[in-house]
Amino acid sequence: MDKNELLSLFHKELRQEAQVKGYRREETEHVVRHISQFGEKGFIVSSNVNEGDVREIIKNELNYFSNIEQDFEWKVYNYDKPDSLKDILKQEGFTIDDPEALMVMKLDNQHPLLNNDQHVNLKEITDEQGIQDIINLEDAIWNVPHAELGERLWRDKQNNPESLYIYGIYEDGQLVSAAWMYLEKNSSFASLWGGSTLPLFRGKGYYTALLATRAKKAYENGHPFLTVDASPMSRPILEKCGFLCLAYSYGCQSPTTK
Repeated sequence: MDKNELLSLFHKELRQEAQVKGYRREETEHVVRHISQFGEKGFIVSSNVNEGDVREIIKNELNYFSNIEQDFEWKVYNYDKPDSLKDILKQEGFTIDDPEALMVMKLDNQHPLLNNDQHVNLKEITDEQGIQDIINLEDAIWNVPHAELGERLWRDKQNNPESLYIYGIYEDGQLVSAAWMYLEKNSSFASLWGGSTLPLFRGKGYYTALLATRAKKAYENGHPFLTVDASPMSRPILEKCGFLCLAYSYGCQSPTTK
């Protein structure tokens, strides 16, 4: 598949038709929105707007989410129309996150990641303490709280264990690197998250080991496509492994509705 075909498949399966555990999917003429069933932030993952109606639709969505007292993220990709969508959202009070690269790769049984022999202390995390270790790791690396992430991971692992796989690498009993993966419902994609390593333990191949473990699990479960929203630090590693950059995304955070 070429880049355009990959992007079309991603757009169809993970934007227009996406179903997310813990969220109620709502589709209107102009947006696909997901409403959290646990009081967390909602999101708009796909939109069909133009220069003539975009501001009115943005105001309608702000009113909608305000009425249910839920903040939300409007995810914008650089191929979305109108070209000025991100700038218009900013003008309407949204905070725009740093861009992330949309990286996608198709696996086959000859792919090097599926034949990667790891020689690290990597384990699957299935218990609440292991997830707390991940939150401590993320807090230490990014210096912002991740309590809500921990609640969501633990809830999803309990309620839908077959759709979420979490892995960590330990040294001397300390979690030093971790990542997780969702096998997306009714989709050929698996989405990869995390991939964080404490600074003192970088350069040891831990990111690639976690990537290979998740690739194997995804492929075994019939999900041949992997997708990552990549930071500038992760992108070069992903490209070496065969990922293609298809687009850039921007998380546009709504003004608070509460």
